[in-house]
Amino acid sequence: IERHNAAKTPEKPPQSNISLEYAVENGLKQPAGDATKFLLEAMEPLDIINTILIPALDRVGNAFESGKLFLPQLIQSATAAQSSFDVIKSKLLSNGKPSVLKGKIILATVKGDVHDIGKNIVKVILENYGYEVIDLGKDVPIETVVQETLRTGAKLVGLSALMTTTVVNMQKTIEALRRETDCIIFVGGAVLTEQYALQIGADY
Repeated sequence: IERHNAAKTPEKPPQSNISLEYAVENGLKQPAGDATKFLLEAMEPLDIINTILIPALDRVGNAFESGKLFLPQLIQSATAAQSSFDVIKSKLLSNGKPSVLKGKIILATVKGDVHDIGKNIVKVILENYGYEVIDLGKDVPIETVVQETLRTGAKLVGLSALMTTTVVNMQKTIEALRRETDCIIFVGGAVLTEQYALQIGADY
C-alpha cells in the first residue's frame, strides 16, 4: 500500500493477509472482494484499478500466453478481478459518482454459431479493464450487430466464431459494419489466425 502512495496506511485486514494482487493472480473471488474493500479505506478507486488490478491481470495474461497458466486458471482470475471491480463500482455508486468506464464495446458470437465461452471470458476481462461491454449473445444476426453499434455509438466491436462454417457470417458482418459504421473490429475464435482475421476485413 505504501508502494502506491496511499493517503494513509491501514493495517492488514484482521481476518486476512491476502493481497488483491495475490487474490487475482490465484483466482480467489471472495478474498479479492474483501481486499478491495480494505484498500478503498485508503486508496482512490482509479488508483486501485490502474496500479493493482490491471497489472495483476497483465501478469495473468502473460502467464497464460506463455503456457504457465491454463484456461481454468485464467477464468478464475478473471472472475476474482470482476469481484474486485464490482466492489469498486458499488463504492462509486454509493458516493454518487459515475462508474469508471473507458468506453463501450459490443461483443457478439456471429449468426449460426452458438459457442460463447471464449466471448464470455473476453467480456469479463474487458469489464475488469473498465469498459462497458454490451453483450449481444450468440447466434446474432448481422443486422442486429449493425443496429446495436449504431444505437449505442460503440467504437469497438468484437466478433466471435468457433466453427469454420460460421466464419463466412463473420466476414459478412464485418462487411455490413464497414458499410454502416466507422467502428474498429476485432475478432476471435478457435479457427482464426491473425492473417485470416485481416483477410476477412477485421482490424485485429
